[in-house]
Amino acid sequence: MSDDGFVASVFDMDGLLVDSEPLWQVAEVEILGSLGVPIDPHACRQTKGMFVNEVTVYWHERFPWSGPSTEDVAIRVVDRVCELVVERGVLQPGVHDAIGLCRRHGLTLGIASSSQYRLIDLVLGHFGLAKEFSVVHSAEEEPYGKPHPGVYLGAAAKLGVDPTRCLAWEDAGAGVLAAKAARMVCVAVPEPAERSRPAFAIADAVLGSLVEVDDALYERLVSARSLDPAANN
Repeated sequence: MSDDGFVASVFDMDGLLVDSEPLWQVAEVEILGSLGVPIDPHACRQTKGMFVNEVTVYWHERFPWSGPSTEDVAIRVVDRVCELVVERGVLQPGVHDAIGLCRRHGLTLGIASSSQYRLIDLVLGHFGLAKEFSVVHSAEEEPYGKPHPGVYLGAAAKLGVDPTRCLAWEDAGAGVLAAKAARMVCVAVPEPAERSRPAFAIADAVLGSLVEVDDALYERLVSARSLDPAANN
């Protein structure tokens, strides 16, 4: 157990560990587009960070289609993303640096993802990361996806730690809102085009990539936690 405030580190997966956001965009454009939804990669950003079932409901409410249910469409989207991860998925730069930093400081690692378990398991297995994470928690177990804090609170509960003693890592604005609502210190690694989004202003650190992680950053995050009244009650 770490003696400097954090005892666990909770990572998002899509867009943070694996460069899967372009793959989600391909899958959503292909499948939702075939149902008549006028969607393009830019429009996909509107639902970034949401649980896939929430994504299909979101688009069905705006552009109703006949035929398959939103649940069936969600299954099709995830099936396609699974195929694309195997075909062309790559890890984001610095993933092993961030994991190593947490390991050096004695933190237990977990995943808090908006993806379904079958995709989480595929990604972690495909990239040899499964052994790194003691706990995996998906928003499919929660009534609401990000920006609701449920998935982060659920991950902390599985880890058996107070959320205020967790360090969260996110790439999406909705995820930053979720992590901070769970009272975690949060590192954001947004896409350059999204860095100006208001949600990132509440992150405790904003990086260009995980390659930037180092012990100086970690000390800043420990200091951020020590200044948070909620973390010291």
